[in-house]
Amino acid sequence: MQLHKIKVGRKYIQAILIKLVHKNLIILLGSKGYIMCGYLNLTVANKFKEVAVKIVKVSTISEALKAKVHSATYAAKHLGIHRGQSIKDVLKIIV
Repeated sequence: MQLHKIKVGRKYIQAILIKLVHKNLIILLGSKGYIMCGYLNLTVANKFKEVAVKIVKVSTISEALKAKVHSATYAAKHLGIHRGQSIKDVLKIIV
């Protein structure tokens, strides 16, 4: 497991990478919500009204930071997060 703090403006987010059997589980965790790789179940995240963003085709934290939003929960969309948006822009919202 890898844990990193990534500076976003004056605050930090937690970046977590967990090596699983075939793929890596990646989470970028802010105080208002999180960004997660394809393992994210948006139906469940919506049920709990979480600000959650799904990214795909990433296997490292570096790739995750360069990704774009694949999909998002209703709560995330309410904050202005949308499909195709840069993850760096999303981090400014969820930090």
